[in-house]
Amino acid sequence: MLDHIKAVIFDLDGTLVESMSMWKDIDVEYLEKFNLPVPENLQQDIEGLNMYQTAVYFKETFNIPDCLEDIMAAWNEMAFEKYTCEIPLKPGVRPFLEALKKKHIPCGIATTNSRFLTEAILTSHQIHSFFSVIVTGDEITKGKPDPEIYLKAAEKMNVSPEECLVFEDIPYGIMAGKQAGMRVCAVEDVYSVKDREEKLRLADFYIDNYEELL
Repeated sequence: MLDHIKAVIFDLDGTLVESMSMWKDIDVEYLEKFNLPVPENLQQDIEGLNMYQTAVYFKETFNIPDCLEDIMAAWNEMAFEKYTCEIPLKPGVRPFLEALKKKHIPCGIATTNSRFLTEAILTSHQIHSFFSVIVTGDEITKGKPDPEIYLKAAEKMNVSPEECLVFEDIPYGIMAGKQAGMRVCAVEDVYSVKDREEKLRLADFYIDNYEELL
């Protein structure tokens, strides 16, 4: 998997940390404040969007009276304690990052999450130092499956896309990595278990957890 690879780029939520189900809970809690039910297709509709794009979706779809900045601030506040105290790393993440460091393969993060929450959880788990580049949803204009975020990460790492290996947990993320011209390893996650066959079809590799790579 690592043959001819000069950089590894990770998605964050559902890929490095077990956080995807938490966001479903936050959506329910947030919409309850406005006495609004959660549509069955909500998660599918916002998959791959950055936080700003998701805020636009919420404001337009649910007629939320708050401004976009206030919507995003509310989500960051609701998620902060969970990101710093509750959400665990996926099994094998730390040893795998240590193994990549020993091989002198630089690592980056490309997540549509906010920089605020990304920095918070990396610091909480003391893995921030493993990543030379962090690109978040605050820095992009197009969400996944557009390849913008992965191309930006590769550019910042001074490597060509074809020399990058991406780890992703959802189909849109896998598509983003492939459209960037990178090899992609799909990661098992409870949230996207329904998409397992599609992930297997889209990705170059598939793992149930990082312990398989040690």
